Amino acid sequence: MTLRGCLAWSSGFVYNFLRNDDRGDTGMEKRELVIVGAGPAGLTAAIYGRRAGLDVLLIEKGAAGGQINITEEIENWPGVQHATGPELGAMFRAHAEKFNTEFRDADVTKIEVRDGAKIVVTNKGEIEAEAVIVATGAYFRRLGCEGEAEHIGQGVSYCAVCDGAFFEDEEIAVVGGGNSAVEEGDYLTKFASKVYIIHRRDEFRADRAAVERALSNPKIVPVWNSVVEKIEGDGMVENLVLKNVKTGEISDLPVAGVFMFVGQAPHDEAVKGLLETTKGGWIKTNERMETSVEGIFAAGDLRDKSLRQVVTAAADGAIAAMSASSYIAEQVHLHSKLMEPEKVVALFFSSIDAGQAKLSGDVESAFERAGAAVVLVDGYKNARMVQKLGLTDLPVMIRIESGKIGEPKFLHHPGVLKTVPFDKEGGR
Repeated sequence: MTLRGCLAWSSGFVYNFLRNDDRGDTGMEKRELVIVGAGPAGLTAAIYGRRAGLDVLLIEKGAAGGQINITEEIENWPGVQHATGPELGAMFRAHAEKFNTEFRDADVTKIEVRDGAKIVVTNKGEIEAEAVIVATGAYFRRLGCEGEAEHIGQGVSYCAVCDGAFFEDEEIAVVGGGNSAVEEGDYLTKFASKVYIIHRRDEFRADRAAVERALSNPKIVPVWNSVVEKIEGDGMVENLVLKNVKTGEISDLPVAGVFMFVGQAPHDEAVKGLLETTKGGWIKTNERMETSVEGIFAAGDLRDKSLRQVVTAAADGAIAAMSASSYIAEQVHLHSKLMEPEKVVALFFSSIDAGQAKLSGDVESAFERAGAAVVLVDGYKNARMVQKLGLTDLPVMIRIESGKIGEPKFLHHPGVLKTVPFDKEGGR
């Protein structure tokens, strides 16, 4: 296996390498960092990416701000005591524009890896990226009961801000018991004469402050231990058929509309099958927002995490951008050190092993005394590369000549240095 093939497959590498590798000039657009999604996570990632000096392309198929655009009130963004979702989204976009982020309105249909290169497929063409941040967010689930699909837009809604005003002085229902259901139920009392909040348990799961505010509102009526079995109405919604989950009792609840807030699911359509996820489809990452595919990061509500809020999405975006910046810089460094010289001797070691860290210094000193050079590669930080190169143990020394990898020499004790001959051109 050639070094070119191994490293390209595991890392994708950088512009110059990609332009001159075996795939030739495909004419495909090439960018450093492509961010998919312009919600709080994506916009924050754009700000941090541009501040880190990266070429950033942000792709979104709707208005910047993402899901916060359908939120009437945001009171938990630090430093802003009150703002509507669209107002905060506009602030995020303006901030990203200040740093000359390039925005593109396109539909990303797929993100894939081809021969080590990360390709973002859109309805306006394909883009090759050195790093990708997936920040496509999540969406509200449908309830799945009889009559729901038939009445969407006819009294069934998933957006209180969008549709609340249509129910002036009407009695309506909200289904759910989390923050979204309770907060949006409270908001809907601005229009409706009465709001029933239907929850399958005997208490809400929302934050205490939201629950207290809702329960103190005289227009809100909780309906405990109940689920919606059927939505009825001739054209528009007229009635909900409810079932008590404890007694089995069936009852009718006449309402003019029903708003569903029964959980979320990730917008993972573009990466389905590519990245490691939980059973529910939430993308798994480490604390650096790295996914199971090297060079692809995830940020915001589509991640597997316990709290999905604007502030946590923004934090994810900042971390993802800085991790992507470090990743790109590392690939540039490795390319220049391993690919460009005609002959290279490289030592792969683990920086978290004290013995190996000391050994790397000893190896470097030994090469210097011999008038030769050695490239030190931290195998801990570049674990996937070590794996793809087939290096089964660390520390290990390899010789690279004309893009070909020689037989690995595993260094199990310091005395092995005496058995490694060098030449001044970096050979052994």
